[in-house]
Amino acid sequence: MKKEDKTNVMRVLDGKKIPYESHSYEPDATMTGEEIAGILGEDPEKVFKTLVTQGKSGAYYVFVVPVKEELDLKKAAKAAGEKAVAMIKQKELLPLTGYVHGGCSPIGMKKQFPTFIHETAPQFERMFVSAGKVGFQIEIAPSDLIAVAGCKVSDIV
Repeated sequence: MKKEDKTNVMRVLDGKKIPYESHSYEPDATMTGEEIAGILGEDPEKVFKTLVTQGKSGAYYVFVVPVKEELDLKKAAKAAGEKAVAMIKQKELLPLTGYVHGGCSPIGMKKQFPTFIHETAPQFERMFVSAGKVGFQIEIAPSDLIAVAGCKVSDIV
C-alpha cells in the first residue's frame, strides 16, 4: 500500500505497532454493511459499523456493532450511564469526528469519546471495522481494537 493510501486509522495503528490488515473495495453510496461483508467474503457478524450518539447530558458516545444489527438506544443509554441517547445528525459527524458517513471508525477520531463495542466482538479471532475512509476496512484482533479505542464490551443491540 502506498503511503498516500494510508488512512489516519492505519497511521494510528502503525504508530502503536498494532497489527492489522487493510482491505479496500469500490464504494457505492447505497451499499449496506451486509453487502460490504459480502464483498470482503466475510460473515456479517464479524463486520462492524461505528455509530455516534449524543446523550441527554450532551456528552457524545461511540458504539461499535455488527453491521446486520441495530443499536438498541435503551441498552446504549444504560451502558453509557445516560437517561437516553440519540443518533447524531449525519451533518454533525464530520466536524465532530473527522469522519464521513460510511467511513467512521472508532480509531483516530478528532477527540476520543467513550466507546462501547458489542459483546460478540471478543469471540472472534479477527473482526472488521472502517479504516476511516469510505471503501476501506481494517481487519484487526478484537482485543487490539478494544485496547486502542478504549472500548467497553457491552450488550448494546
